[in-house]
Formats: sequence, C-alpha cells, structure tokens
Amino acid sequence: MANLDNMKFFLLMSALFSFQILSAQGMDSTSVVVHKDPRMEILSKKQASVNAAVKKASARSMKGYRLLVVNTTKRDEAMDAKTKVYTYFPELKSYMVYQTPYFKLKAGNFKTREEAEKYRKSFLTVFPKGVFILNDTIELKLEKDSESSEQ
Repeated sequence: MANLDNMKFFLLMSALFSFQILSAQGMDSTSVVVHKDPRMEILSKKQASVNAAVKKASARSMKGYRLLVVNTTKRDEAMDAKTKVYTYFPELKSYMVYQTPYFKLKAGNFKTREEAEKYRKSFLTVFPKGVFILNDTIELKLEKDSESSEQ
C-alpha cells in the first residue's frame, strides 16, 4: 500500500515539475504547436473531390423499378440472357449482380411500375420462364445525355 502512495506522489510531483518548466520557458500550458505535413493538404483536397463526385452520382439516382430477367446459379445462363437483352432490347441497360450463389440479371431504369409492366410483357416473348418487376434504385439520364442522343 505504501508503494502505491509513493507512486501517486511521484506522478503528482513530476506533473507539477513539468508544468513549472513549461511556465518558466514562457509557454502557456494550453498552447499547442502543430507541424502540418504539406501532403495532408493534397489528401484533403483529393478526398473533397471524391466526396463531390459521389454526391453528384447519387443525385442521378432515385427509387424506381427494374425487371428481374434471370436468377440462376449458372453464370453462362446469365451471360446468355444478358446477350439476349442487348440483342432484343438495345435501348435498355442491363445489370448483372452476383449474390452467392446466384447470378441476377436486371434490366431497365423505369420510373413507374406501368412503364416496367409494358416492357415485362415484351420480355416474356424472349424469356418465357418469367420476368418479374422489382423495386430498385435506378439511374436517371441527364438532360444533356438525352439531348445529345436525339441529335
């Protein structure tokens, strides 16, 4: 027990001694000197640009609908379906997602369920096993993109 008291006394005295040395050197005990690496400024600017790009990309998306074309464990089957989507529906964008153990092929960016339903009926002629409408986050076309594609 006496050892613990001696240790506390020693730590208290060393803290007071350090405080007196700082005061004697004219430094305030609350001041802090920071030496900044110039590379940190470059990194912070780069991170800010990445954050801006992510925010801009997320502004181009919204809740909508996609068609689930294929849900299979066979990669080749999913790739064949993707080829068919590009062949028969070149105006639609397709998305292949792998969620163990399934390959899921989704197609389209539909704002309304009615729009998705029209395409679903067309898809059934190419994919007779069934095509389903899913709620999903869709990509929005920028107005500049749609104007340039019309010209």
